[in-house]
Amino acid sequence: MNSSKELLNGPVKVVNIGLESFAHDLTSLGIANVQVDWKPPANGDPQLVRLLSLLEEHAEYINNGNKQAVGRLLDARPKLVDIAPAGDVIPGFERRMLLHSGPPISWDKMCGPMRGAIVGALIYEGLADSPKEAEVLAASGDIKFAPCHEYGAVGPMAGIISASMPVFVIENETGGNRAYSNLNEGLGKVLRFGANSPEVIGRLHWMRDVLAPVLRKAILAAGGLDIMTLTAKALQMGDECHNRNLAATSLLMRTLLPVLCKECTGGELADVASFLASNDHFYLNISMAACKASLDAAHGIKGSTLITAMARNGVEFGIRVSGLGNEWFTAPAPYVKGLYFPGYSDADANPDLGDSAITETCGLGGFAMAAAPAIVQFVGGTASDAINYTKEMYEITLATNPAYTIPALDFRPTPTGIDLIKVVETGINPIINTGIAHRDAGVGQVGAGLVRAPMECFTAALRRFADVIARQ
Repeated sequence: MNSSKELLNGPVKVVNIGLESFAHDLTSLGIANVQVDWKPPANGDPQLVRLLSLLEEHAEYINNGNKQAVGRLLDARPKLVDIAPAGDVIPGFERRMLLHSGPPISWDKMCGPMRGAIVGALIYEGLADSPKEAEVLAASGDIKFAPCHEYGAVGPMAGIISASMPVFVIENETGGNRAYSNLNEGLGKVLRFGANSPEVIGRLHWMRDVLAPVLRKAILAAGGLDIMTLTAKALQMGDECHNRNLAATSLLMRTLLPVLCKECTGGELADVASFLASNDHFYLNISMAACKASLDAAHGIKGSTLITAMARNGVEFGIRVSGLGNEWFTAPAPYVKGLYFPGYSDADANPDLGDSAITETCGLGGFAMAAAPAIVQFVGGTASDAINYTKEMYEITLATNPAYTIPALDFRPTPTGIDLIKVVETGINPIINTGIAHRDAGVGQVGAGLVRAPMECFTAALRRFADVIARQ
């Protein structure tokens, strides 16, 4: 009774749950209060709440699946073992085939940058002599189009990989699986943004005929490169290994240079060194393939809600889930919010494009932005924003990766392993930092910024997952 009187007669003590505006009103009146950041699961959607409750009944089965999938992801040891023509090393690759970024899409639905890149690839392969001839061939049905992801590969922006293009070969030493990515061309007028001029094709031929053989000699002579170690060092030096790869590219050059000096002639070495030194993003494609190899090792685990791919083709955004096989769950690709290069604006932008979100899926990129405060000068925001984005991603992941730590967070491991259930339950969309492509082929990159994976992909996947669980 006395305690009740003390409570009633004493100062008002308020705990506010939900709308912050109530707390603001109390604060303005000088009344002390505590704000509890709470919202209903799945933003209160009754159907999704019901599905989440259903899945809770199968928690042990799901936890076991996730434990196995996460274990494979964290145990992965990606190593760069070779560079070789795509048609020689990617299983199932066909001569008249082009791989592209994102989920499946047909020629008639492709965006401008992807169409332009396909035209360039057909000319590069000698299958067409002009852009007009290439467009006719692409629309004829004689060229097979397929997602990079469905062939163990990844590519930035348009992501086009053709048969004779050299690709990095990354092997997961723990699981034995391999992943592949094309070589990064640098910035400006490049194929991945849809450029297909003679200058672009000429550079690609040089990369095939000079750059790739030289790098291959060095990689083989070095016995391969431990990519996990290079990435871990780069994070300590201010990269997040998606849109900032300055440290990682420098570390790569530092590692290869002694071998290159032994294996290569003066002219070749000078040209290769000059190209690498002028391309801060060269490591990106290696980072992507390493993440792909790690996540593929965790794919196909029954009962697992681990997201193993997030990819965009410039029209649709798609995800794949470990426990749901190779099915894609898609939604319209969103537009990126960020900083534009001088002379460009929202009106010039293509919707989100590329396979590079595989880095976020693996706990790098936007998920590791706290390690790369300088990235905000490129994508927008402040250094504190970068830290907050990383902190937020811990709420939707199944684990942390002890191999990748963040100095700004007292060397806390990066949030790793996006959980389908946590994304829907919390309503937190995965954050991705990315470049912005011009909607017209060949113009190139016009900016960079941040984008959130659309929730529709995750809710569709959750419905399918619940249906699979219910039928077991």
